[in-house]
Amino acid sequence: MYRYTTAQTVGERRLMDVTDSVAASRQRVVGFADVVRIPLRRWRIVLTATAAVTLAVLAYLFFFPATYRATTVVVLRPVVTDPFTLPSSGADRAINMTAENGIALGNDVIDSTARILDRDPEAVRESLTTEVPTGGQVLRFQYAGDSERSAITGANTAAETYLRVREDIYKQQRAALILSYDNTIKQVTNQRIAVQKDLPNQKSSSDTASPRTQATLDQVSALNDQIAQLANARAKVASADLSPGSVTAAARAPIPSSHDAGPLYLLGAVLGGLLLGMVTAHAREALDRRVRSIEQAADLVGMPALGVVRAAGRHHDEAAAADARYVSLAVLKWIDRHPDRALVVLSGRDDEGRTTVTGNLAVALAEAGHDVTLAGPAESHEELKRVLFAAQKRTPPRPRTLPSPGLNGAASAERLGRGGAGSSVPGVTRVAGPTVRVADAPTQVVTTAADPEATVIMETPVRQAPVITPAPAAGHPAEADSRLLNVLVGGGVVRLCALGEEPDTGVVVVDAPPSDTDERGVRAAQSGVAVLVVARDRTRNAELSRLVDRLRSAGAQTVGFVLTGGRSA
Repeated sequence: MYRYTTAQTVGERRLMDVTDSVAASRQRVVGFADVVRIPLRRWRIVLTATAAVTLAVLAYLFFFPATYRATTVVVLRPVVTDPFTLPSSGADRAINMTAENGIALGNDVIDSTARILDRDPEAVRESLTTEVPTGGQVLRFQYAGDSERSAITGANTAAETYLRVREDIYKQQRAALILSYDNTIKQVTNQRIAVQKDLPNQKSSSDTASPRTQATLDQVSALNDQIAQLANARAKVASADLSPGSVTAAARAPIPSSHDAGPLYLLGAVLGGLLLGMVTAHAREALDRRVRSIEQAADLVGMPALGVVRAAGRHHDEAAAADARYVSLAVLKWIDRHPDRALVVLSGRDDEGRTTVTGNLAVALAEAGHDVTLAGPAESHEELKRVLFAAQKRTPPRPRTLPSPGLNGAASAERLGRGGAGSSVPGVTRVAGPTVRVADAPTQVVTTAADPEATVIMETPVRQAPVITPAPAAGHPAEADSRLLNVLVGGGVVRLCALGEEPDTGVVVVDAPPSDTDERGVRAAQSGVAVLVVARDRTRNAELSRLVDRLRSAGAQTVGFVLTGGRSA
């Protein structure tokens, strides 16, 4: 066949190039609907992230022992000589809480607590924490243990040890101060004794004291007053209450543990897993661009959409067939303008619903009264048969008009062989070979010729034989069986044959293999026309662009595309 390039085709290709360049430079805007739709579309990622986080929390709750945390409250007070008198201004704030916090976590407290608890000092240091409320003189000791009893014992022991250590520090300070007073008193006493030696030993009462003697007496009196003051100060220091504070709230059962909030942890794990899954889904979406809408597919293909075919399934076969009938209305316009050119249905991969679309499109053309030849690879024949048989049950064959008696046999055979619209004889099929078997037909008329290669005309009642299965040809049983499967649907016939054995004339629909692994589909589109199948949420943008580039480089014409997996408008 010769291929002619018209001005219209050149214009269409230029329009495709301009459209592709504009679509490539345009970034897709993510709206609020995508924020919800992307996680729902990638629900496996969201479910996996949620399950992983929830399992991690469950493993923590079941396999890690619970940690009990006990708290002991200590109220500090300043050391005063008279606890029954009102303190002076600011005496209640005379304690440096930063210094007290350092003493509470110092080596003396940690080592003493470790000896009492019979534990390692480093383990005690990791388990013990202190809190100092702002603006108060309260010290909270928190101790974490693997059991309730150990946590209570650790918190109370640490608080008591701190008070004892702090009292020992005060005692050392008092002892040093008392020693200082004693030394000073001793020095003053020695001075007094030395001054008293200068006084006269005897004197009469009538004698008047000399100025020197009077000065010595005044000095001795002053030293006695100093000794009295020092003794008074020493007595106050010795009588001071050295208690740094008291335990106001000792730790006792019951105390909280890390597993008490298990349900709350699980709820947080589920919510956190959902959030993490949604973020991961959006990140995966950013790295893996797929066709999400018919507008996006039109931008990538550069051709109009022929329709939307909903996903076929147990309850959606009829819906998919109905959508294919609307697609066939758009295809019929092209078939009328370009007769005897194959309609090649192409897709990048094999999981985009191409075979279902091809079978339903052939059925829709047959229901419109055309004799359709459906060609496809061997691996898709089973699915095509399923579509054809379901269509035959849905649309039983209708009686067709017989040819006029004045038409000679050769012309009639030629028209039947071409498979055009003029071969409208009920149950008539062109079969190669001298022998024909008609399945489930009560009556049949078989006309054979002397030439083994002659055409055999077979007539069966349409109501009795909706499916005609001819006998296998000698030497090629499998090929004849796959090549000559005919299914009557409505007012037309669908003939299923192997890929590459389709006729050059008539209405031919080709279920091409995936273009990523097989080039026969693009090669068939060079002499026919291509109809692309784009699966929503499955076809990647890069794969669709690559298929369009391959068709353009091969010089194949594209009539449009069909979106699968969506909802028909």
